Amino acid sequence: MLEKNDIIPVEIIDLSHEGQGVAKVDGMVFFIENVLPGEKVQMRVLKSKKKMGYGKVEEYLVKSPHRNEDLDLAYLRTGIADLGHLAYSEQLLFKQKQVADSLYKTAGIEDVKVLETLGMSHPVAYRNKAQVPVRRIKGQLETGFFRKHSHDLMPISDYYIQHPEIDALINATRDLLRRFDLKPYDEKAQSGLIRNILVRRGHYSGELMLVLVTTRPKIFRIEQLIEELTGAFPMLKSVIQNINDRNTNTILGPDYRTLYGTETISDRLLGNTYAISAQSFYQVNTEMAELLYQTAIDFSDLKSDDIVIDAYSGIGTIGLSLARQVKHVYGVEVIARAVEDARTNAQNNGIANVTYVCATAEQAMADWVKAGIKPSLIIVDPPRKGLTESFIKASCQTAADRITYISCNPATMARDIKLYEELGYKLTKVQPVDLFPQTHHVEVVSLLEKSK
Repeated sequence: MLEKNDIIPVEIIDLSHEGQGVAKVDGMVFFIENVLPGEKVQMRVLKSKKKMGYGKVEEYLVKSPHRNEDLDLAYLRTGIADLGHLAYSEQLLFKQKQVADSLYKTAGIEDVKVLETLGMSHPVAYRNKAQVPVRRIKGQLETGFFRKHSHDLMPISDYYIQHPEIDALINATRDLLRRFDLKPYDEKAQSGLIRNILVRRGHYSGELMLVLVTTRPKIFRIEQLIEELTGAFPMLKSVIQNINDRNTNTILGPDYRTLYGTETISDRLLGNTYAISAQSFYQVNTEMAELLYQTAIDFSDLKSDDIVIDAYSGIGTIGLSLARQVKHVYGVEVIARAVEDARTNAQNNGIANVTYVCATAEQAMADWVKAGIKPSLIIVDPPRKGLTESFIKASCQTAADRITYISCNPATMARDIKLYEELGYKLTKVQPVDLFPQTHHVEVVSLLEKSK
């Protein structure tokens, strides 16, 4: 049995779904950061259980030809870019394999080809949203990212996958907070004022929103801070304060106050304009979100007499993208503010053939079945936990011809597809889309068709 701090040579045989290297030693599986398949390393044992353990690299013996040697290791240590050490073309292959493996292991499906992952031509600096903690390090206020599995802040100025204008606004805000001696949050002491900085940027509009998350309402010299920032960033259209006085890991509290400008910024997606608030769910990679939604639209084979249910509709981005091509769209979302935003977005884009309700997807689906609404197409875009069994059964009761499933978690998607197949639907198409380059995350569009 291997003990902690033992050092042994190992060969990396695979990557886990989270991008950690996998090695096998005497029937045990070890997970190791910053290694790639085919590499041989001297591994130090960090933790050893009965069948699995964790290790770290002491020395590289053989390196992979697919290793990206230029990556700043801070991006790996914080998880900002936990696949950044792998060449981008290989990242796309890894994600395709991840989806195929999930479908086979969970649903026993191997007869449907998983298409090659759609990637970006410039797979960095793509994020339109950032949330960074503010803490005191060595006596100075810093912004950055927590080291993985910890609350130890690593100061960072260039975040690699965020738009450079977002990084610049974070850094300028950090410098002003220092200058005006505004106190950073201290988790242990439960003291200090500034907890987090959140920035959103419209991909096409270039409009910026800054959210300061504070422990209490009063911010000393806030007018001067805003004057300095708006002078330096002409596209800064909105400054919001969010008050979170709870001892919690949740970033945002319930109380929002508009300190400057508007409470939303605007951006376009597939030709429609959207109002985006501080709490809106809006895909963080606009370029690839357009490709994701266009893939879903193409898979759905829309017809002018289609009745569409858009489950987990958010601020309406998917349903409104296809509404002009169909008869009617019914959207459901559990967050009341998002439902209001979806209705406003429909109105602002001159789209009248949509109905948005605030409810759980399960409840709305059951209500629509009772009301005799007969969708020909159901589009689902659930959170990472996937769909509930009750939703899947209710959606099958509608006897819709097609179900287009957009997923951010191949494992829960595969589980849900297994149940859909048992209830009379057949998986026919699967397309991974790389919304999060340099990370292990992957989005997938799948099409299920009712068995004839």
